[in-house]
Amino acid sequence: MRALLLLPAFLLCLLAMPSVAERPRLVLQITVDGLRGDLLSRYEQHFGKGGFRHLLQHGVVYTDAHYQHANTETIVGHATLATGAHPATHGLVGNVWYDSDTRELAYNIEDPDYPLIATRRDVRKGAQVDPSQAAARTAGRSPRAMLVPTLSDTLAASVGSGARVFGVSGKDRSAVAMAGHVGKAFWYSTDTGDFQTSKYYYDEYPQWVKDWNAGRRAERYADKQWELLLDRSAYQWADQDDRPYEVDLKGYGRTFPHPYGPVDHPLFATRLLVSPAGDRLLLDFTRALMEAEQIGDDEVTDYLSVSFSGVDAVNHFFGVASLENEDQVVQLDRTLAELLAYVDETVGLEKTIVVLSADHGMSEMPEYLESLGYPAGRMYNEQVLELANRLGKDLFGIDQVARDFFRPSLYLDHQKIAAAGLDLGKVEKTLAAALTRHESVGLAMATVDLIGREHSGIAASMKRNSHPQRSGDIYIAQSPYWFMFEKGAVAAMHGSPWAYDTHVPIIFMVPGVSGQHVDRRVHPVDVAPTLSALLGLSAPAAAEGRVLLEVTQ
Repeated sequence: MRALLLLPAFLLCLLAMPSVAERPRLVLQITVDGLRGDLLSRYEQHFGKGGFRHLLQHGVVYTDAHYQHANTETIVGHATLATGAHPATHGLVGNVWYDSDTRELAYNIEDPDYPLIATRRDVRKGAQVDPSQAAARTAGRSPRAMLVPTLSDTLAASVGSGARVFGVSGKDRSAVAMAGHVGKAFWYSTDTGDFQTSKYYYDEYPQWVKDWNAGRRAERYADKQWELLLDRSAYQWADQDDRPYEVDLKGYGRTFPHPYGPVDHPLFATRLLVSPAGDRLLLDFTRALMEAEQIGDDEVTDYLSVSFSGVDAVNHFFGVASLENEDQVVQLDRTLAELLAYVDETVGLEKTIVVLSADHGMSEMPEYLESLGYPAGRMYNEQVLELANRLGKDLFGIDQVARDFFRPSLYLDHQKIAAAGLDLGKVEKTLAAALTRHESVGLAMATVDLIGREHSGIAASMKRNSHPQRSGDIYIAQSPYWFMFEKGAVAAMHGSPWAYDTHVPIIFMVPGVSGQHVDRRVHPVDVAPTLSALLGLSAPAAAEGRVLLEVTQ
């Protein structure tokens, strides 16, 4: 045994490779958007037997899993889980980045070459509450901005056309990233309540999708409301149900029950996503997909990614330390139990590898931290831009030296700097140092310094999140518990390099592998290489993580 432990990890993986007959019929990758790593232990007393508790008891649970990149956002985390690479490598450095060709902010997966396929009643209602999606200039979507292969791409390539690969989610970017370049992606529409896709994946919807959308599942929630699952006295945050810094979505309210409103309300479908109902609709659609596409019904391993978006949506409007967050996680536990039961019934959990993680954590709201005595605050994008331009005027005598800021990137006006006869690199470094002295800024660094040098600590996580064609001139990381984002209908935000945003669960439930809890530090880039080892595959081409040996031995 001692000799085995001394073998390189890749040799151990070769020894553990399954034969074709032993390979699982399904890889089920579950991602819970915004599920901070401590929430499972915080709410464990509320869990039933079949959901989170089943995974915690029967899975290999990594309790100290942290992302190593600084911009902890949805697309960044999902692409990292999918590829096993850091964003500096896979290229999806943020939900939004500046398109150097068009000189406009661009949404991460937008692609005008692949427009959305119209659904049965595809009518935009003009109620956009996702600032990231608001930056999109086109409704087209594809994975082409992801620069490297995913696990799902690697699996499909290894077995040819036999593997069925799907990604489904409440969000477009979550489904697209996990489905990879060769799989199929579907996501929930907050305009219609339907599930949709783009021309990248299909010329027209499969009949089963048409049938699901025709069933008007979302409309069944019309004139109903989100109510607590348990008695109010059972909740830890029972008294955190009406705080002035929470967001009321035009009548959705800050207290329970939260009314969904009539089906023609501009925010009806959005409100469903900001509640357990959105996750329930995703479960219902997933069942329909598994049945219609015959997922896991033969010896060729299929891949299915299910990314639940409700926890993140609720966090953004009500905060982590809220009654809404607690009930959302508790109700998701029941939804997850139904998903696992359905997979067991149709495929068999003994023939399925299940891995659960999250794309990022979440900060508490700054006002809540301030009430506890911690120095925190809000610094909106326009204020960061104003600060940068004031410092630029004082330091260099240039009016409006900064053109734009969308966290974490500050974009400078290169033409004005050149016209002033100044060196761009020196301006970037001097301005970054001045910005770092502001209380809202934990660290600001010129991107050329991040990419061109070795770093440690927070600077290293910023380096892993920087790409020469997609990052701005200066990377700005906010101070702990500072909100730094666009002004709008968002009460709490993630996206920092601090532990509350990087800490996520990682749980593998693998046939024949005993459950255990592991407290050593691991990283989400380890997930794709570990799945590859379990399947007897080479890791995705650009993977930078390590195989988690507790799962493969």
